[in-house]
Amino acid sequence: MSTKSFLHEVMSLAWQFVRKNGFTMSEALKCAWANMKLKLQMKSKIVKFYFQKVDGSVREAYGTLNEKLMPAVTGTDNRKKNDTVQTYFDTERQEFRCYKKANLLKIA
Repeated sequence: MSTKSFLHEVMSLAWQFVRKNGFTMSEALKCAWANMKLKLQMKSKIVKFYFQKVDGSVREAYGTLNEKLMPAVTGTDNRKKNDTVQTYFDTERQEFRCYKKANLLKIA
């Protein structure tokens, strides 16, 4: 991914947080950068991170997006893509999960 497209994705995500979640631009940029860093780390290894669930509780998760560390995906995905959530493979539960990008708290 080129630097220009990476920065474009960060800014687009930040503006999404401002519009949909009522974040200030400062909060939105911090959250957008954290999401992008997490996504990049998950592409290479298993990462421990924390996010706030919809019910308000905090969840500790171990996830990856590395093809070598998750099972082969079979079938076709005809569902509409939701850009407000990040899907990942949960290595503890051995299944795919997702979290709202705006609810990411920190990367351990």
